Amino acid sequence: DFDGVERLALVTGGEIASTFDHPEEVKLGECALIEEVMIGEDKLVRFSGVKMGEACTIVLRGASMHVLDEAERSLHDALCVLQQTVKDTRVVPGGGAPEIIMAKAVDELAASTPGKKALAIEAFARALRGIPTTIADNAGLDSAELVSQLRAAHATSGSFAGVDVIEGSVGDMKQRGIFESFKVKQQVLLSATEAAEMIMRVDDIVKCAPRQREG
Repeated sequence: DFDGVERLALVTGGEIASTFDHPEEVKLGECALIEEVMIGEDKLVRFSGVKMGEACTIVLRGASMHVLDEAERSLHDALCVLQQTVKDTRVVPGGGAPEIIMAKAVDELAASTPGKKALAIEAFARALRGIPTTIADNAGLDSAELVSQLRAAHATSGSFAGVDVIEGSVGDMKQRGIFESFKVKQQVLLSATEAAEMIMRVDDIVKCAPRQREG
């Protein structure tokens, strides 16, 4: 297909020729090795040892289609994050550090806000603190202990403390090189906030009875 031809041209550094009228004017691509390989039951042609390196093929394998679909979604998410990071190089500390810092600021706002509005602000702060809790839970760690340590570490300003799931402890995310894309973090918070606002505007729910099967 033409998409494959375009990727091949990017990899080898050659030009796509629509005709062969003047082949001497077309820039030829180059690579170190062209070979036919078997991946599963499929025969593929592999081009390796290229200098340009502007395109590549990632082969995913799994025990079932469910595992492959999950791996493909994870890879797609990772590539999207990488693309956003290339466009906007700003990063924030990982491990739930930004959420704890934001939760602290939101708590301070709630303390100075009169009336029932303060309850909504406090709920937003609790939601932010739920991020490092979820990170620790997903890693099989003691979230209650780690989050309490994390809040204590952020009691003083200027802290980069976050949950390090590899070490299973709270540490300085800046020193350990654990960062997240600022653009992705911003979009996650905006999407979550918009979803919460939309749900709160719902004042009634219509329940539909399950469809009766004819048999």
